[in-house]
Amino acid sequence: MASHRLKRGFFAAIAVASVGLTSAPAIAQPPATAADALKKYNELSEQATKLNEDVLRAQEDLDKKKGELDKANADVGAAQRIVDQAKADEETFRVHVDKLTEASFQGARFNSLSALLVSESQQDFLNRMSALGILAADNTEALAKLSGAVDRANQARQSAQDAQTRASDATKAAEQLRADLDKRNTELQTQIREVKAAMNGLSAGDKAKLGDKGDMSNIKVPPGTAGAALAFALAQRGDGYRYGATGPDWWDCAGLTMKAYEAAGMRIPRTSGGQAGVGRAVSRGDVQPGDLIIYYSSQSHVAMAVDNQNAVHASTEGVPVRIAPIDSIGPISVIRRIEG
Repeated sequence: MASHRLKRGFFAAIAVASVGLTSAPAIAQPPATAADALKKYNELSEQATKLNEDVLRAQEDLDKKKGELDKANADVGAAQRIVDQAKADEETFRVHVDKLTEASFQGARFNSLSALLVSESQQDFLNRMSALGILAADNTEALAKLSGAVDRANQARQSAQDAQTRASDATKAAEQLRADLDKRNTELQTQIREVKAAMNGLSAGDKAKLGDKGDMSNIKVPPGTAGAALAFALAQRGDGYRYGATGPDWWDCAGLTMKAYEAAGMRIPRTSGGQAGVGRAVSRGDVQPGDLIIYYSSQSHVAMAVDNQNAVHASTEGVPVRIAPIDSIGPISVIRRIEG
């Protein structure tokens, strides 16, 4: 009996514990703070900016490879035309050689002795000997031309084959680059949607701060190319940001700086990574108006110095082109001076 009471007590305790477990309320996750939402937005924006740079670089690689393909195809056509001409020359000179060979064979029986015996005068003999010499010289020249034509034809055939190989390789490379570009672009579009979703989740106050156009005052620029580029960039303050855009009312970071220097009469690369290699490097303390400041180890963002402390740039989705402190934009990778 004692053992039965012990078992009933044991099972009763388990039942009570089970009821307690099932009836306990679930612990709710604390809602994300405005600071968390803004942090997520900034992280997603940075990732999207890098993806945008990757897409632009992939497009540049594809354009370059297309240029190589076009040249290879042109070389194929040019080489084939040389082959055709060389073959025609070869046939022409071969016919000429055949005729001279036949004439030389017939003339072989008409040697110097027979020329002397049949000649009616000394002058007639000299004329006959001269004709034999001309025939031999013509034959030698024709053989040389035929040999040259054959060599040119062989070289042209090899050139055509090499050009065809280059064209085939360039075609395969272009197809691979196109596939890579499509993949990266798909990733970018997904990332952009995430950035927009994160932006929609921001507080009204944060959205207002992001949309602030900042300093819109009239800023004096120095003379020269750098000053002209800076004046162009400053004139775009307040314009919207769009990945891959190069104006006139929407910009990404490198699109803005590229068009700014283009307006000043100087061509620079389309990507921030490409712009990181133009001009000459300068130190942070030597920054002057018009210098390009490239950010992050991936060199995926670029701004243009307004002075030694501030820069104008196209930042990211939801943020207009505006002036910001140089050191607040991100970790600096390199600073390039395009002029001087």
